[in-house]
Amino acid sequence: MGADEARPSAPIVERSDLAEPSAFTPESLLREARRQKGLAASDVPRVCVLDPDGDIVRDLIGSGRAKLDPDWACYHTLLHVVDADGFRYGIIGGAVGASYAVLVAEELFASGCQLLVSITSAGQILELRAPPYFVLIDRALRDEGTSYHYLPPARYVAADPALIELVQSALRGADVVSERGSSWTTDAPFRETATEIAARRDEGVLAVEMEAAALYALGRARGHPVICFAHITNQMGQAERDFEKGDASGAREALMLIEAVALALT
Repeated sequence: MGADEARPSAPIVERSDLAEPSAFTPESLLREARRQKGLAASDVPRVCVLDPDGDIVRDLIGSGRAKLDPDWACYHTLLHVVDADGFRYGIIGGAVGASYAVLVAEELFASGCQLLVSITSAGQILELRAPPYFVLIDRALRDEGTSYHYLPPARYVAADPALIELVQSALRGADVVSERGSSWTTDAPFRETATEIAARRDEGVLAVEMEAAALYALGRARGHPVICFAHITNQMGQAERDFEKGDASGAREALMLIEAVALALT
């Protein structure tokens, strides 16, 4: 048996170069995408939203409120722009999972984004009320891979506490049911076993989702403002009529959430 087989290693927690600049940057990717597609360089709105499920985007497109940004150079996504009462924001649907969400977030921040809000469907761990409702995630358990490429190993990554306080204050005036607490970010949703769920519940975790830990790690490492919400919509399929989000698949309340956060932080 070789030395590598006898002593398994975990490169993801052995990185010693976290302060070193990356050779591959979002700016260079976007530069080449613009060249290939013949696009002009342009900034995205100051506020951008990630909508992994895509329900918010679909509602906005269906009602004619969202317009496609023709100069968004990302190879993998479409950016829609919404002009709301008092502010303008960009929104991208379908960026599911830690690595994909951070890839898109890096490109957004490289393109002028100054505040990123993520609203992702999530499973209920600690039962506070009947779904659906929102959780303002103030820290996320790092059970994924992407965050370890931005921050040293640790069990949790916390959101910026000043941002969280501002958002929580703003939500008191919004007509949206919300809680505040920690989430469990996983790369493997179909490996959420009863043992794991019980352990997270004992730890006081409120929800399980797939992006927050990585997005908060990016935010803390790069100094970017990031706010993540878990939209508690299910009990991991363990109950009948699960995964219901409410009116317009939860889009209406999510939009009120976006507006409250954007007006408070911009």
